[in-house]
Amino acid sequence: QVQLVESGGGSVQPGDSLRLSCAASGRTLSRNMAWFRQASGTEREFVAAVRWPGGNTYYADSVKGRFTISRDNAKNTMYLQMNGLKVEDTAVYSCAAAPGGILSTIRTPDAYAYWGQGTQVTVSS
Repeated sequence: QVQLVESGGGSVQPGDSLRLSCAASGRTLSRNMAWFRQASGTEREFVAAVRWPGGNTYYADSVKGRFTISRDNAKNTMYLQMNGLKVEDTAVYSCAAAPGGILSTIRTPDAYAYWGQGTQVTVSS
């Protein structure tokens, strides 16, 4: 069993930065982990993922070059550093953990078995 708790959301202006954290309890070392987001009235959208094994990272085109995903296995915590935030980044951001390390489904929400409650990120001027 894995429990995930996000933190770090907030309200910022365009161009600002935020760092989201996802604290995990339970075994996450051998799992893909990812961030997804869901804006009001839209479907859940892949943001970024870090794969096990190897630690390779994957990003949605919309955030590539602005967001950085990382994981600290010693702290059992995953992060999402978000720079250059845009109004269109406004959403509830959730972290997720998959049952294993399959690459082909790393961007697919249905591949993830464990989810946090989400944290709101609002970008507005």
